[in-house]
Amino acid sequence: MKRKASSGARSRYVAQAGLIAALYAAATLITIMFLQTLAWGPVQFRISEALCVMALLTPAAVPGLTIGCAIANLAAMVLTGTGALGLLDVVFGSLATFLGALWCWKMRSRPAVALLGPVMANAVIVPAYLPILLQGLGYYTIPFTTISLDGLYIYMYLFGLVATGIGEAVVVYVLGRPLAAALKRFKIEEMLGR
Repeated sequence: MKRKASSGARSRYVAQAGLIAALYAAATLITIMFLQTLAWGPVQFRISEALCVMALLTPAAVPGLTIGCAIANLAAMVLTGTGALGLLDVVFGSLATFLGALWCWKMRSRPAVALLGPVMANAVIVPAYLPILLQGLGYYTIPFTTISLDGLYIYMYLFGLVATGIGEAVVVYVLGRPLAAALKRFKIEEMLGR
């Protein structure tokens, strides 16, 4: 009987991770369709990152968000034409999501601090490879300006650190926090079997 309960718990965990992965990937692809480079360019504003709050509710969010990010970044690689350079985003973008979600789960008892995980991981990691990816495509200008940062890696990194950090913080705190509150109000935690 113990084995059956363990199998059921494992199945629920896998199902939760799969659902979260699908939600994250779909939300990212929708963002790419409507906000285009704001989902993957020099300014990061991925609506799907609001789903990082799921890591406050279930450990299944950690692999779910990571897999969802990898799927979304693979699709973005095809949709945006980044080619093999897009693999940087698949690997390191997914790593940032994994580390942020893991921090969020570990610090779940303090939600305001927990949500710093995705903000910090993305702010530090994404700008480290994004200039390489964008220069490989032949451009890197500060969005909404004509200021080019081509060849100035440290400035590109610093711009990305600030821009990605702000974008991530807005999404996670302005959209994600109310989402977390709504999920708690509707007792999603109990349905997730935590």
